[in-house]
Amino acid sequence: MQTFRPPADVAETARYGLNLRASMPPSRRAGTPVGIRRAVQLANQQPVSENTLRRMRSYFRRHAVDARGKGWGEDSKGWQAWLLWGGYAGQTWCEDILAELEV
Repeated sequence: MQTFRPPADVAETARYGLNLRASMPPSRRAGTPVGIRRAVQLANQQPVSENTLRRMRSYFRRHAVDARGKGWGEDSKGWQAWLLWGGYAGQTWCEDILAELEV
């Protein structure tokens, strides 16, 4: 099975998301257990499978609409969750790899 190591910008974004989440009061923290595990995986630059990249792509496509919400780019729950999945860097990274694999 082929795996892919998250680049530094994806890892940095996920770390930022984890730190932002940790700085919030419990009622304002975002992230499902899956999203938090994904952030830890990305932040530690652990290998990611093609299947995980597909799940990441699915997440980004489903949640792109969240960018219209209040607090996006600041501290909203949607923004926190987006960062946990690697943010815009993670979106570009997974889309680029999957585009190459699907040729």
